Amino acid sequence: MSAGTTPTENASTGELIAQLTSQTSRLVRDEMRLAQKEFQESAKHAGIGAGLFSVAGVLAVFGVATLIAAAVAALALALPVWAAALIVGAVLLAAGGIAALVGKKQVQEASPLPQQTVANVKDDIQEVKDARHGRT
Repeated sequence: MSAGTTPTENASTGELIAQLTSQTSRLVRDEMRLAQKEFQESAKHAGIGAGLFSVAGVLAVFGVATLIAAAVAALALALPVWAAALIVGAVLLAAGGIAALVGKKQVQEASPLPQQTVANVKDDIQEVKDARHGRT
């Protein structure tokens, strides 16, 4: 082979098509491997992030519990400890009850069907029916 020729210069059409098929297959396999590695890296980072969010949640719960204990301790300076704990507990239960009522109202307002989408689909069907019957 001379210095200026490449293997494809003298190849027949069949050989070129075979090379194209082989190279395309290899390219697709290589791209799939790359996508798989990228997905694995992404999943690894997502898993670490989810774990850190869990840790943050646990620490936040402990922080809130500590603040509640501090509220009881502060009230205990003026009242007996049992009364301070009773007052803080009652306030927490009231706040939980209010949150439950607001949450219940929000759930009741939620519609199981996408109202706007259903209305749009009905309008589209009517539009097609009217156009089919020549009522534009």
